[in-house]
Amino acid sequence: MSAVIAVAQREWNTPVREPWNGLIKQALNAVDRHNVLYFDSRDPWHLSQAQVLRAYVADLKVWIHQQEAEECRNQK
Repeated sequence: MSAVIAVAQREWNTPVREPWNGLIKQALNAVDRHNVLYFDSRDPWHLSQAQVLRAYVADLKVWIHQQEAEECRNQK
């Protein structure tokens, strides 16, 4: 019996987010890859690189939210 995994579709998007969505997905895929490699090799470098990527994505999302808020303020 195989497992079925449902992936939620993005329910909304903004012009600010659109160009970043693919990059964020790739960065999160890289985090997952580094985690797998860490568990396979126990090389702590992979944990470090996963954390670098997580921090980048978190900072990028903060910036995106700031840009969206600014865009919203400018539309008023």
